[in-house]
Amino acid sequence: MKTIKRTRSFGEHLRYLREKSGFTLKIVSEKISIDISLLAKIERNERQPTKLIIRQIADLFQVDIQELQNDILSDLIAYKILEEEADISILKVAEDKVKYLKTVHHGK
Repeated sequence: MKTIKRTRSFGEHLRYLREKSGFTLKIVSEKISIDISLLAKIERNERQPTKLIIRQIADLFQVDIQELQNDILSDLIAYKILEEEADISILKVAEDKVKYLKTVHHGK
């Protein structure tokens, strides 16, 4: 499996993978069975892909699906931090909360 550069947005990664493969938007949209306008919006980070679309993209470009899912989630977190003008230290707080919530939910 290929790995992707982590500082790009998901849409930028998708465009890079598509162009590197020599595919047009039309070709990729046909291969993963989605509307070409939706694919273009995903590339421009105007829409988020579904889990099914992420899986299809991973299969098409032979990229690890977990890496793509991490990329989408990190985009959401990064944009939210920017939108709220929050300090990056919030990530440590979030990490601690995730650890706590895992223990609480696993105890049920």
